[in-house]
Amino acid sequence: MSGLALREVSKRFGTFKAVDNVDLEVPHGTFVCLLGPSGCGKTTLLRMIAGLEEPSEGAILLDDKDITPVATHNRDFGMVFQSLALFPHLDVGENIAYPLRIRGQSREAQKKRVEELLALIHLPGYADRPVSRLSGGQRQRVAIARALALSPRLFLLDEPLSALDAKLREAMQVELRQLQEKLGITTIVVTHDQREAMTMADLVVVMGQGRIHQAASPVEIYRRPADSFVADFIGSTNLIEIEADRAGRATAFDAALPGIELPDGATKALVSVRPEDVRLVAKDQGAFTGRVNFVRDLGGTIETFVEIGDKTIVAVTTPRERTATVAGDEVGVSLPAESCVVLKQ
Repeated sequence: MSGLALREVSKRFGTFKAVDNVDLEVPHGTFVCLLGPSGCGKTTLLRMIAGLEEPSEGAILLDDKDITPVATHNRDFGMVFQSLALFPHLDVGENIAYPLRIRGQSREAQKKRVEELLALIHLPGYADRPVSRLSGGQRQRVAIARALALSPRLFLLDEPLSALDAKLREAMQVELRQLQEKLGITTIVVTHDQREAMTMADLVVVMGQGRIHQAASPVEIYRRPADSFVADFIGSTNLIEIEADRAGRATAFDAALPGIELPDGATKALVSVRPEDVRLVAKDQGAFTGRVNFVRDLGGTIETFVEIGDKTIVAVTTPRERTATVAGDEVGVSLPAESCVVLKQ
């Protein structure tokens, strides 16, 4: 089955291009996170999928059918907005049943569906409760249940967890993912929270300046970023400039980097290496020698900041791996070739 497809989709607001020539394939049953900084175009893209915005160019297809001209209410999509938009004058059951009532379903069918959905979101017996008496997490679940009431073909959520506190947000991330797996519904979530995307998604779509920089699994995004924007935006990384010596070998800080190759024809490039992959060794045993300028003990991990020339390299270790280093120590720095990703400049 084909699923959702975006073909060269762009959106302009006057002279500003909010979404720039986006191509994307979303197979059925996939959980997708549109991830990127504020203003990158992810919400605009979601609104075009929902039919709330019309593309300036391109087409949106569902199961190979062009739905670009189809009105929002005829797309059979469920959507949860950042504000949740629950009706304060209706109780929980009436909020969930609202789309069913609009479609003319009988009271009996409405009641049955509400009971099913309340059980699904772990709020059985809450049908008669006023919305004002719900916690933030409970309101979030009710908004999700209302969006699922009509068994939508696509489930769209625009930063649905951003208003929750950190602990509740993490719990809801797991609940939302488990709910999606249980229902098997194609789900697209807009978020700027990297941890949220990495927790929930099958497919992470990293956006910047209206473009897709990379669309891949969380592991692929983290371990094999497509460019320096993705490497720098996802988690923490060390971006190190490398260049070719006269023999064409990769070097950095005037030292050779065995096992690392520059792109064909390039004399300069960047290497991305995650802090947890950097190894600190005796000063005469590493590829480079640097001076420790700061050590931050976070309990579960320890961050060591090492100056090499005008560059600071960050290494992350666990307490068991920690070497007895303090600010001012000279240390060797080793970059395992298998953990280094070479990126074009």
